[in-house]
Amino acid sequence: MTAELHYLLFTAVLTGCLWIPVVIGYASARGPLKPVDYKVAPSSPLPHWVNRANRAHLNAVESFAPFAAVVLVGHAAGVSDSVTVGAAAVFFWARLAHAAIHIVGVSVLMARTLVFTVAWGAFITFAVEIVRRTL
Repeated sequence: MTAELHYLLFTAVLTGCLWIPVVIGYASARGPLKPVDYKVAPSSPLPHWVNRANRAHLNAVESFAPFAAVVLVGHAAGVSDSVTVGAAAVFFWARLAHAAIHIVGVSVLMARTLVFTVAWGAFITFAVEIVRRTL
């Protein structure tokens, strides 16, 4: 398996696990779900970190599909070089940092925006390298 596919796997696992803090937060704030909760949503407010965890999860889901597409297209085209490996690694680590910063609520120097932009730049770098190498 290529390094790019490994990072795609790591990103999938990260994205697939980001719902866990949300569920823990819901359960700790409101207790276990009861059948009535499925019909009428509880109105008690959730802690801010739970809402941030939910947004971090949704953001990870939104960014996963485009990243997966470029990694899989690159793999199908047989493109794997230091640029694609580096971009895949940077994407994963930046997404991990983004989730952690978002959930914890770090607001220093626009850290969340910065790591989001780093991940997006890694995605664009990967995509441009695939296009460059396949034209």
